[in-house]
This record gives sequence, C-alpha cells and structure tokens, in this order.
Amino acid sequence: MPELPEVETCRRGIAPWITGHAILRTEVRNAQLRWPVDKKIIALRDSYVLSVQRRAKYLLLELDQAWIIIHLGMSGCLRVLHQPQQLEKHDHIDLVISNGCIIRYNDPRRFGSWLWCDNLLTSHMLVHLGPEPLSDQFDSRWLYAKSRNKRTPIKQLLMDNKIVVGIGNIYANESLLVAGILPGRSAHSLSAEEVAIVVNSIKQVLMRSIEQGGTTSRDFLQPNGQPGYFIKELQVYGRAREPCKTCGTPIQVTKHNQRSTFFCYECQH
Repeated sequence: MPELPEVETCRRGIAPWITGHAILRTEVRNAQLRWPVDKKIIALRDSYVLSVQRRAKYLLLELDQAWIIIHLGMSGCLRVLHQPQQLEKHDHIDLVISNGCIIRYNDPRRFGSWLWCDNLLTSHMLVHLGPEPLSDQFDSRWLYAKSRNKRTPIKQLLMDNKIVVGIGNIYANESLLVAGILPGRSAHSLSAEEVAIVVNSIKQVLMRSIEQGGTTSRDFLQPNGQPGYFIKELQVYGRAREPCKTCGTPIQVTKHNQRSTFFCYECQH
C-alpha cells in the first residue's frame, strides 16, 4: 500500500501540472472503486485547481468550489501524460487538464477512492487523524506522552493514525531498525531517550524515501512512470532470512494482525 512518501511523491509529481489550471472534464471508465466515484466528480467540468495538498495518505485537490480527496488504496498510482497514450488495463479515471496534459489513475485492485468534499474540516476521513510525522507537532514529547499507558508493540503504535499518520508497515519496520528498537517491544517500555531516537529515525527514513521517489514493491509508480528507488535502500522490509546489511545476522520475520514484521536481533533491542 502506498504510504506517506509515495503519496507525497504523487503530490509533488502532479502539482506543477495542474495547479492554476482547469480540469476541463473527467473521464471515468470504472466508477466501482472501494466506494463508487462520486457523481459530482464524474460530472465535473471547467473547475480550477487551486492547490494540491496531502494529509496523511490522502491527496487533496483544492478546487474553486470544493475538494477531491484521493486515496490510492493498495495499488493505485497517478501518471502525468503529456500526449495521448493507449489505455492500459486498470486505467480507471482521467483528469483532462486545460494545459493539454492528462492525469491518469490506474488501480489494479480498485481499493482506492475518489471522494467529493465540500468542507475538509468536517470530512469524516480526516477529522480524527493525528499529527503529520514530518511536522513540528510530532516530536518526542508527543510520542512519549502517547506511549506511557500503551502495552501494545511500538510498531503497532506507530501505525495508529490517531497517534501519527502516514506510517505504514514498510516505514514502521525501517524506522525501528534505524532506531535500534525491536518492533515487538511494549510502547510503554521505551525510555524518553529511546522515544526521541524513534521520532528522529522516522523523520530521517521518511525524508530519505521522499527524496528517492518512495518505494516500489509491487504496483506503485511515480507520476513520471518511474519506480520508487527507496526499495534499493530497504534495510529489513522484505528481506527475511537475508543477512543484515549492518552486522550480517539473518533478518527475522514474524506475523501479527496479518502484517509481516522484520527485524534484526543483533541491531535492535
């Protein structure tokens, strides 16, 4: 599933091509995504895009009359096309832009969503979200306070979007490896110093992934059609039984809530 770096990569990739331009029309070939594409999106004509923002794993297109909230789901991606291209399987939605380009949405699993929103402040998708991990609000004091009474594993806490948004399985695993913290440790067992290290590691890993265009593990592509190159820098995720890049110890993997957790017993404690 695309996580914060992949969604931010999409935002940065499409924003220069649609901000300040009009969506002349939408072409919806398959409206049956996770939820049916809103009829207002299907009927959209001549609406200017004022900005392209991101909140958690949601892309937010600010129009002159409302917002479009896009979630990429498990396998969605957006491409910027500068000339007509033959449709590929799973190309479900086009935004035809006044400057001649097309923003094309491809989603093999159709678990993404395109929602119409009149007011972001009342959107049920956004109102309960925690702070952005790259914001000043998400600091060691915040996470330490939120972890004090939590006996859940620290990895699970980091994936709770009421605590902090945008950190999915890939980046929770990678951040905890950088921090030297075992993902199965109870959140409340971390000292204030360890929590500070975790917060700094999260910010470091996410920023590096954004620089590399995110991680392509299956379907994700950047808007320019290139894969996300952070996959080449993964330290533990998807590397079960391979040697740790730091110490050579085989990477371990366990399953919890149907999610794989990767770690190095030598480097993490």
